[in-house]
Amino acid sequence: MGKVVTKEKEAKKKMGLTTKIFIGLLAGAVVGILLNYAIPASYVRDDIIINGVLYIIGQGFIRLMQMLVVPMVFCSLVCGSMSIGDTKKLGSVGVRTIIFYLITTALAISVAIGVGNLINPGIGLDMNAVNTTSSVGTSPDATSVSFADTILNIIPTNIFNGLAQGTMLQVILFALILGVILAKLGERVGSVSNLFMQFNDIMMEMTSIVMKVAPIGVFCLIAKTFATIGFDAFMPMLKYMLAVLLALAVQCFIVYLGLLKIFTGLNPIIFIKNFFPVMTFAFSTATSNATIPMSIDTLANKMGVSKRISSFTIPLGATINMDGTAIMQGVAVVFVAQAFGISLTPIDYITVIGTATIASIGTAGVPSVGLITLTMVFNSIGLPVEGIALIMGIDRILDMTRTAVNITGDAVCTTIVASQNNAVDRDVFKTSRLDKSI
Repeated sequence: MGKVVTKEKEAKKKMGLTTKIFIGLLAGAVVGILLNYAIPASYVRDDIIINGVLYIIGQGFIRLMQMLVVPMVFCSLVCGSMSIGDTKKLGSVGVRTIIFYLITTALAISVAIGVGNLINPGIGLDMNAVNTTSSVGTSPDATSVSFADTILNIIPTNIFNGLAQGTMLQVILFALILGVILAKLGERVGSVSNLFMQFNDIMMEMTSIVMKVAPIGVFCLIAKTFATIGFDAFMPMLKYMLAVLLALAVQCFIVYLGLLKIFTGLNPIIFIKNFFPVMTFAFSTATSNATIPMSIDTLANKMGVSKRISSFTIPLGATINMDGTAIMQGVAVVFVAQAFGISLTPIDYITVIGTATIASIGTAGVPSVGLITLTMVFNSIGLPVEGIALIMGIDRILDMTRTAVNITGDAVCTTIVASQNNAVDRDVFKTSRLDKSI
């Protein structure tokens, strides 16, 4: 009995990945600043520590993340589009829900890019001083490619070349088509479908293993960055956090509630008051899946939304509606581009919006998988993936807020779709409002 209690205490004391990454971030910043200001330039400091140990381990972690991108995204999107293909039998509800989720995700990343360019979080941070060798992306003359060719380049002439070169839009398109076909053929190709689902499980496990070394990787990357640029990195990182939080607030309180008012006529303030306990629960748990039962019950008991609708739209939203992650990716793109002095064209921004929107379908429910898809977004427009190290520790702090926004988007979509199908009992909503006013 005593041994069981001891094991339980040890499990409680064990630090989570979030805490470890944040500690790695802070420790890396402290060590980097000490190397920059307290230790004079020397062969040991510059060549052995900064450009030796810190560089090798940091770049090794970056390469591990890059290793995961293509196979993980490919399998996730095949499995994700297979599940979406099954929703055809649900008719207009399924189609409207999927379209709504994709549109709000595109709006989310557009809002993020706009807020990012308004706040300019990367201005004043010169990351060119930090050696980068693993940037992946467009060729130097990519900006000379016409818009028509950019669209045509999404269609692969050889999918194996697209997979080998990491041409992500080609990989995404092929994966979506393959997943829909597998869903359509059903049991006739059951073994192939099972193969992709099993391989997807393998990639999720590999992602979890790689993320276990994230604290060490973050420590080395951040230490090298601060050893090179010193205190100049602090203010841009705070501005990045502000930009993400502001974009999340705009998406939640302006975009979502605006759409709710336009398409249902319901009072957005009452909606938020009724749904706030679920948002609080999502914030505290930082997982959308855990809020599914509570979301369905709250929508039924306080908003009058039919469980026939919500039992489909809420779980689907927890799978494919990742607006908070899209917002993080949009701000991160602006932040890293500015930090490295890279000018992005309108086509680059369109590519980011399209890539992040479609990738949300395949975003899996494992910790930090958004960082892997962020690597994919960076690759699609040629941004250095080293920039992810700057935001990794901070991003874990923002994850709880992102989750609250994600599940709010699911609830708003559910209410709108239910309203369009006459599946909202407005008397329940009015009664809930009266109860709140008493």
